[in-house]
Amino acid sequence: MPNQVTYRVFDFLKEIEPFSYLDQEALLRVAARVEVRYQPPGTVVFRPGEPPRDRFFVVKEGTIELYSEDQDGNELLIERCGEGEIFGIRPLLAEDNYVFLARAAEESLLYAVNSEGFRDLITNYPRVLEYLMTSMAGSSRYAVEYRASTSPARVDRRHSASSPDLQSLQSVQQSREPVVCGPDESIINAARTMTEHGVGSIVIVDTERRPVGIVTDRDLRRSVATAVVSRQAAVSTIMSKPVLCIAAGASIADIQIRMLRSGYHHLVLTEDGTDKSPVTGVVSEHDLLLAQGNSPAVLIQEISRARSSRYLRELRDRAERILAGYLEKQVAISHITAVMTQINDEIIRKCMKLALARMQADGHGNPPALFDWLALGSQGRGEQLLRTDQDNALIFEDVPEAKYNTVKAYFLKLADFVTEFLNDAGYQYCDGDMMASNPKWCLSVSKWKEQFSHWMHENTAENMLNTSIFFDYRGVWGDGSLPDKLTTHIFDEMASQSTRFQASLAQAALQNPSPLTFFRNFVVERSGEHKDQFDLKARAMRPLTDAARVLILQARKGNVNNTFRRYEALAEIEPQNADLYREAAEAYEVLIRLRADIGLKRGDSGRFIKPEELSQVQRLLLRNSFNPVKEIQQLLEIRFQLNFLR
Repeated sequence: MPNQVTYRVFDFLKEIEPFSYLDQEALLRVAARVEVRYQPPGTVVFRPGEPPRDRFFVVKEGTIELYSEDQDGNELLIERCGEGEIFGIRPLLAEDNYVFLARAAEESLLYAVNSEGFRDLITNYPRVLEYLMTSMAGSSRYAVEYRASTSPARVDRRHSASSPDLQSLQSVQQSREPVVCGPDESIINAARTMTEHGVGSIVIVDTERRPVGIVTDRDLRRSVATAVVSRQAAVSTIMSKPVLCIAAGASIADIQIRMLRSGYHHLVLTEDGTDKSPVTGVVSEHDLLLAQGNSPAVLIQEISRARSSRYLRELRDRAERILAGYLEKQVAISHITAVMTQINDEIIRKCMKLALARMQADGHGNPPALFDWLALGSQGRGEQLLRTDQDNALIFEDVPEAKYNTVKAYFLKLADFVTEFLNDAGYQYCDGDMMASNPKWCLSVSKWKEQFSHWMHENTAENMLNTSIFFDYRGVWGDGSLPDKLTTHIFDEMASQSTRFQASLAQAALQNPSPLTFFRNFVVERSGEHKDQFDLKARAMRPLTDAARVLILQARKGNVNNTFRRYEALAEIEPQNADLYREAAEAYEVLIRLRADIGLKRGDSGRFIKPEELSQVQRLLLRNSFNPVKEIQQLLEIRFQLNFLR
């Protein structure tokens, strides 16, 4: 039975990637093996050259600084790791020694995660693999770490930092030509060949150029450098076999996953992906690091180091190029939304840091109370791919009534700066003023509870509209505990009243009927700026998001904001409707992809589309997505007996 410490560790890790991708049972097993470490200021966590000792670290409190050394032996600060950040994982998974010096910059508390249990989970949780793939191969910290652990001669000069976006999705057909030799070649000659070509591996092939083994720098160090094997011996005596092969057209993402699963650091490319066909190339883990110069992880690092909101606009422009590459390569929407949400969140956090610095510079001091910045609407659901207008709010802890106005005035000023910086970054001000800079949406916990209670008891059309926006909240910056208090309050209110609120919310979800209920053709706007255009958001996407919100509230399932995740959760809760919920999730993915495609091509939000601008395939996909909309709305009508409310 888990003890209290295990549960505390569990509660902290469940909000942090990649632990958040584990189910409760698996994460409890990980948490039970965590060692809590106290690090006084200035104490060393690990030093360069030390083995990783089956542990990697998560910062619970405080700050850990990672240092490397320059040629003169001076310490160079590589990165500061704060609360919730992970460090020391790459050497562990790559079976290398530490390259950095890790030292506590202040009094710190660390969770040392036992890698043995964590390794066992990796292959069973694809999203954990996906996270490690991105962070290990994309993070600038890991790039420095890898460069520090390899000699200059091993760098393939044909790769450069100017490689285009989304290298992780490119095929590796253009990787360097493999350096090969026969199995009877001497070790010393094979080593000379590797040095001449500036590579870290040589593939051992038979007479038909089929791979039979591979020798790497590591093999040479472990055998020849330690005098275990004579340098004149045949290279076949130290080669690793069998080699891990993959087809020449595989993407770098595929290769990264194969490497993580197998523990191999080199893959041999062959014509058919097996060792029964000739070698066409070779790719190493180091090659992947060089190819990731403009990956999402690197972009997020740049955002965190940006010094102005105007530069954030440039970085967000780069994010849209990443998005375009993902869409072109038909990457799963769940992955795309996860990446873009991380980028958007990091921009919000950077704008908050800039705003807090501005408050300090203007003499307003530090925040007078705990607070959380809430993302609302599509960003609150983690579904915002394109830059739309801002939807946000601010919640702060309850303070004495005498201090309330002063505290609120501080946060309104802070919100002014944040929304200004977000606007500079390309997120336009909300026309409806649904922003934290509006006094109506900058409230204490108690005031927010009163606001939510009012909406839930007075079910007017305006209140239902506000509910549809504000009930999709998600904390992006701050204390972290305040949004949960709102969630608890919502469910308490629902338990204390009849189903009238839920029925009213369901009724509001039917305000935009499925286009199939009109005519066979698309329902277009009849007047106004968007005359003869189809409203993709209102006619197709909003009915699905509204229905998912109502149903997940009825199921009392909190902290599930994303529409896809809501339908996935509902499929588990209601097996009898699982097929419908999965179809609704698939339809929503089609709609998000279509809107992003259109928006990127036109340079707008992609909300309104002209039927004639769609390809035949797009029209068919769009039309097919209308069926789940209609069926979900019929389910709402029956479940909440909405016919009796009309």
